[in-house]
Amino acid sequence: KRMKGNHFKHSFIEQIEHGSLNDQQCFTCSTNCSLLLLSSPQTGYLILIAAMLVARTYCDVWMIQNGTMIESAIIGRSTKDFKAYLFSFIKFMPLIALVNNFLKLGLYELKLRFRERLTKHLYDQYLEGFTYYKMGNLDNRIANADQLLTQDVEKFCNSVVDLYSNLSKPLLDIGLYIFKLTSAIGAQGPAIMMTYLLVSGLFLTRLRRPIGKMTVTEQRYEGEYRYVNSRLITNRFTSRITELMKVLKELNAGKYERTMVSQEKGSAEKLVLVPGSGQVTNRDNIIKFDHTPLATPNGDILIRDLTFEVRSGTNVLVCGPNGCGKSSLFRVLGELWPLFGGHLTKPERGKLFYVPQRPYMTLGSLRDQVIYPDTYEDQRRKGISDQVLKEYLDNVQLGHILEREGNWDTVQDWMDVLSGGEKQRMAMARLFYHKPQFAILDECTSAVSVDVEDFIYSHCRTVGISLFTVSHRKSLWKHHEFYLHMDGRGNYEFKPITEETVEFGS
Repeated sequence: KRMKGNHFKHSFIEQIEHGSLNDQQCFTCSTNCSLLLLSSPQTGYLILIAAMLVARTYCDVWMIQNGTMIESAIIGRSTKDFKAYLFSFIKFMPLIALVNNFLKLGLYELKLRFRERLTKHLYDQYLEGFTYYKMGNLDNRIANADQLLTQDVEKFCNSVVDLYSNLSKPLLDIGLYIFKLTSAIGAQGPAIMMTYLLVSGLFLTRLRRPIGKMTVTEQRYEGEYRYVNSRLITNRFTSRITELMKVLKELNAGKYERTMVSQEKGSAEKLVLVPGSGQVTNRDNIIKFDHTPLATPNGDILIRDLTFEVRSGTNVLVCGPNGCGKSSLFRVLGELWPLFGGHLTKPERGKLFYVPQRPYMTLGSLRDQVIYPDTYEDQRRKGISDQVLKEYLDNVQLGHILEREGNWDTVQDWMDVLSGGEKQRMAMARLFYHKPQFAILDECTSAVSVDVEDFIYSHCRTVGISLFTVSHRKSLWKHHEFYLHMDGRGNYEFKPITEETVEFGS
C-alpha cells in the first residue's frame, strides 16, 4: 500500500490565503495533540522533563551564587575561599551534567514516543479501507501525503515538545528568581523592580509614538514581516497536520473533494455527476450493475448507462481497446472509485480478489508470499495447514520452489528471486488460498504458458471461484460463458459466448 509522492501544488501561504486553514484549526490540532500526550504512558516523560527543568533552574541559581562567591574571593584575594568555591564547582559539575542529560533524554524520548503515537494514529486512518487510494485519486486537497506522514509529522512533534520546554523554563526562571530575591531582600525589592520594568516599558512605548511617520511605517512593516515569517515557521507543520487529519476523517466518512474538469458535452441530455450518489448493496454470489454510469473521478463519462448481471459460477471475459473503461469498471467494483448513480449489487470487499499483471511480492518469507496480506496467525485461525499451502503451489507448478528453499520460513528478495511467470503463478496460488467468490484477473497470466494457464482456469472453476478476466488471448475464451466488450466510445456489449461469437485477441 504505497503512494507515490507528488510535487507541491500549493504552498502553505496559498492555503492560508484561501481560508482552508485558520488559527482555530491550528489551536484545535495543538490541543488535541496535547491531550494525546497527557492521556498516554508518555505522561511520565512529561513529569521527568518538568522535574529536570526545575532542577535545571536551581542549578542555574546555584551556578550564579557560586560564581559570585568565586569572584568575591578573587577580588578579596582569599585563596582559601577561592579554592573552596572552585572545588565546590568541580564537585557539582557531574550532577549538573546529569541533570542536563536527563533533560535531553526526556525531550528526545517524548519526541520519539509522541511521533510514534501520532504516526500510528494517522496511519490507522490512512490505511483504513482504501483511504490511501482515495486520497491520491479521488481527493486533490492533499498532494503529498507521504511527506506529511513522515517529515512533517516529525517536525510537528519536535515543535510541540520544544514548545512545552521553551514555555516552562522561562516561567520557572522568573518564578524562582523572584522567590530567591524575596527570600534574600524581602518582597519590596522584587515588587519595585517588576513595577519599574512595567512602568518604564509602557512609558517608552508611549514616548515612541510621536516619532516620524517614516520610522513608524518602517517599524510596522518590519514588525509585520518578522511576525508573518515567524508565524509561518511556527505554524506551518501544525496547519499541514491539521489539514491531513481533516482530510483523513472526511475520506473515512465517505466525503471527498475534487475539481471536475470535464463532463460529457454536446449530448441532448446532460448527465449530472454527483460522486457517491449511487447505491451499493452487499450480497453474496452476485455482481449486478443496474443503470450505473461509468465515469472517472475527474468527471469523464466512459459509459452513460451500464447494466448487466453475473452470478457465481459464471465467468466473464472483459475486452476492448485501451482507455475504454475496463480498469475503471474494476475500480468501481472494488469501491476505489465512487458510484455516480444507479445501483450496484456485489459481495463485500473480502469476497472479491484482484490479481494484477505484475503482482506484489511482499517483504518476508515464502509463506508470506502465498498468504499475503494474511499473517501466519491468520493462516492458523483459518485452519489451513502447510501441506495445503504446498498443494496450492503444486496447482500452479511452483512446488519446486519450496523444495529449493527448504522450508516456508525462508526469507528472500522475492521480487528478484522469482521470474515474471513465477510471480504471476504465485499470485494465482495466493488466489487459491483466499478462495473469494469472485476474482478479477487483469492480464495475470500473460507470462504463463498456455498449458499451465488452462490448468489454473480449470482449477478456479473446480474450487468455485468465478472470474472476470481481462486478456487478449483467444485461448481463454473457452473458459468463459459471457463477454463484456467496450468500444471506447461509450458503447458496450454484454452477451453469451456461443459458437458464432467472434473472438477478439491473438
